[in-house]
Amino acid sequence: MGSTNQTGDSVFILLGLSGDPGQQQILFVLFLALYLVTVGGNLLIVLAIGTDSHLHSPMYFFLANLSLDDICFSSATIPKMLANIQTSSSAISYAGCLSQVYFSFLFGDLDEFFLAVMAYDRFMAICRPLSYTTAMSPRNCVLLVAACWVLAQLNSLLHTILLAQLTFCADRTIPHFFCDLAPLLLLSCSSTSINELALISVGGAVILLPLMCILGSYVYIVSAILRMPSAGSMHKAFSSCGSHLAVVSLFYGTAISEYLCPSPPGSTDESRLAAVSYAVVTPLLNPFVYSLRNHDLQRALYRFLCRRKPSNLLGSIQKLVLAHSQTPTPPRDSVDLSDEQGFLEMGIC
Repeated sequence: MGSTNQTGDSVFILLGLSGDPGQQQILFVLFLALYLVTVGGNLLIVLAIGTDSHLHSPMYFFLANLSLDDICFSSATIPKMLANIQTSSSAISYAGCLSQVYFSFLFGDLDEFFLAVMAYDRFMAICRPLSYTTAMSPRNCVLLVAACWVLAQLNSLLHTILLAQLTFCADRTIPHFFCDLAPLLLLSCSSTSINELALISVGGAVILLPLMCILGSYVYIVSAILRMPSAGSMHKAFSSCGSHLAVVSLFYGTAISEYLCPSPPGSTDESRLAAVSYAVVTPLLNPFVYSLRNHDLQRALYRFLCRRKPSNLLGSIQKLVLAHSQTPTPPRDSVDLSDEQGFLEMGIC
């Protein structure tokens, strides 16, 4: 099979999730609904946190960043798929394909890092309350978020630059609904050994190190839960932790299976299902899982929807960042783990 040069005029063909025209319309309606719910739910969380001074604390600062990232993560892939279905066109330009790889890696990595930072924040609040104010100061919180962005940028740039060095065959048909790295490597006519090495080594570290941080934090958190005297508090805390861990397991499980344990070349259905799980379902679930049991956030959402009329999203985000950098973190030294309501409202997990 011949090869072609990578020019700005060359295109790839995305086969999507189904080639049946009838199923295409069903998928369009389904994914449009999922996308709108994802953007709307995460946007409400960002606006509620940004406009409520009671929520200007590290935990909600990280939650707002996670929600923003989930909006961007979904927007990196779903709109192009919806546009292709609506226009009956499966083409995506070479530059557009590289952009999808870059942004899907960037926002996917940020999701991993933010989940790890949030787990660390809960660990410090529950297991090291005397050191919490110092460890999670406004300056340190901003530095943690900045470090997440830098690491995610470096990893996504590495994979995108290495991908740009490859030569692709004449057949540029991608059996996927967006330009993902694994199917693109299969289309290359040049050696992909460096790309695969970077994916296993650097990509593996980016996935596994945050996962180890999350699991380690939850081990200490669960040990703190087991010391609670109230059986009712223990049951509700385990229920809350279980829902969060379920989303973490879904995200990391599918990401590991997709990038560290890739399916055989013919197993396109499994690969696409895994991609839907971590790129579509997880951003949809995050706002619900991290807010359903959080009474402070529920009250803030109620006040925002019923009484507040924010001017725009940018102003709310700016207000959140400024308030977080100027408002001292409320001390957690007096947290009583035996207080069932206070324990759960803190958003322990």
